[in-house]
Amino acid sequence: MASPLKLDGKVAFITGSTKGIGWATAQAMAQYGASLVLNGHSDAALLESRVAEIKDRFGVPAMGLCFHAAEPAAIKDAYKSIFQAHKRLDILVNNAGILRNGVIGMMGDDMIRETINLNTIAVIHHVQEAARLMARNKTGAIVNLASIVGQAGSEGQMVYSASKSALLGLTRSAAKELAPKGIRVNAVAPGMIRTDLLKELPQAKLDERVGAIRLGRLGEPEEVASAIVFLCSDMASYITGQILGVDGGMVL
Repeated sequence: MASPLKLDGKVAFITGSTKGIGWATAQAMAQYGASLVLNGHSDAALLESRVAEIKDRFGVPAMGLCFHAAEPAAIKDAYKSIFQAHKRLDILVNNAGILRNGVIGMMGDDMIRETINLNTIAVIHHVQEAARLMARNKTGAIVNLASIVGQAGSEGQMVYSASKSALLGLTRSAAKELAPKGIRVNAVAPGMIRTDLLKELPQAKLDERVGAIRLGRLGEPEEVASAIVFLCSDMASYITGQILGVDGGMVL
């Protein structure tokens, strides 16, 4: 019996997909047969090697788009490239993001704008462009990477929390508007996941936060990727406008 998670014939675009959750998601989707469009901007050689690895390990089509996921003109060009290559888009995972910590009195304008621009405004642009392609075939799945701190807040992370909290309203509103076009929009809200973003936290603060996790450990990128693949698959065909926490019981 074929797996209901099967993604054969689907084209998936994952922003920020050379490391961490994005890379784990790319591998998981390739495992289930999706054609991949990967993205990175700071290391073209790494992006190229990731594309080659996807092709070699999983035998699925893959291409890389090297651009900053928050640059409006580059975003438009990226979706033009996807259409030229595949004539369709079935899945978008808005994974690219940054974490900048800072107490309220020490946050500069540059940090505030950089965080909101990539974590929130860029996601709006990607949803706009993806929806145009998906609407052509009246089907599609969009998953936005929010965060558990967007729901619960976190000391020293006001701007990051705000940028991720905005994704909750964005996700629900887009889900309502795009449902008649056959496009589902959901979000995943990870907790403490073992990625490079954790390097921003002092060890004492990291230990304190791990101590608040009911399962008693950090999450792995692959565990978030599994939730994303589920939401993009036919197993979730009647699920839209939902925020799925993947936090080990950090928020209950």
